[in-house]
Amino acid sequence: MSATATKKSSIVLALWATTSLLQSSSSNICCSAFSPSPFTTSTTRRSTTSLNLDGPDPGTKLVSNRKEIAFDGSRFFETGLEEEDCIPSQEYCLVDPESGAPIRLSVEEKERMFLDALQSYYVSGRQVMDDSEFDALKEDLAWNGSEVVNLNRKEITYLEAMQAYIRGEPIMSDGEYDELRDELRENGSSIAVDTEPKCYIESGVCTVTFQQDKFRNNLLYLPMLSIIGFLWLGIGYEILGGRVNPLLLTAFGAPVIGTVGKAITDNFIFPDNFVAYGPCPTCEAENRIYFGGILGVEGFDKQANFKCTNCKTEVIVMKRSLRASTLPK
Repeated sequence: MSATATKKSSIVLALWATTSLLQSSSSNICCSAFSPSPFTTSTTRRSTTSLNLDGPDPGTKLVSNRKEIAFDGSRFFETGLEEEDCIPSQEYCLVDPESGAPIRLSVEEKERMFLDALQSYYVSGRQVMDDSEFDALKEDLAWNGSEVVNLNRKEITYLEAMQAYIRGEPIMSDGEYDELRDELRENGSSIAVDTEPKCYIESGVCTVTFQQDKFRNNLLYLPMLSIIGFLWLGIGYEILGGRVNPLLLTAFGAPVIGTVGKAITDNFIFPDNFVAYGPCPTCEAENRIYFGGILGVEGFDKQANFKCTNCKTEVIVMKRSLRASTLPK
């Protein structure tokens, strides 16, 4: 009986020991499966680091030949381009006939080329550039915000009138043409006013359009207006005995002072006065010319001839059109 009990006790102890070992092993496996280990953490760090190094660090520069490519953290861009470098795929470029290299032009130079192409086509019937080149130039100017590419209806009519006149088939009278041209000039249209000199190879004549010098033109009236103003104040002081403020007296007599002063200046001192200014067609030095008489002495009437103050080239200016031109060579 005791031997049997001892044997049963041994079996129970063996079963208990086996169960304990199994539970301990299961617990270790569970913990090791769900708890981070040094190896796993290290692997995670390495994989994360490798993902962050897919692109270069901001500020990294890659150099090949003469171009330099930089990365600012989000994009690549070229930094080795010089100021004068031109990119034909992004802008209109002029091609050097000797080297074939593209040449960058300023917006002012592109505007001048655009206007020259328009006027050469409409005025002389010559096409100085093909249609694709002209369209590329026009698109470039439009992207740069230039206003010369946006012609209004009157400017187009003016160009068509010039073209029709050259063909010998005028579409408007001389009076209508002059009125349209004067209106465009008053509005500062770049089509009717050539502020930049232009030279023709065939004849050697250089032309430019002068403009009215309104500031100096108005200064011609200042002497007589001052004299009439002082006379008005003196007579008013004597009549009213100084009881009226001089400023009020001047303001009250302003219409009379202006009318009398302008009439005396236009008829006796500077009859038919007109002051114009503009660049020399040859050297672009600024010159001024006065049309009209001075105290009875006759001056230039419809046409003025003078020599440039800088290059001494003889220039002819027409008062009606303000067109200045050199003599044929």
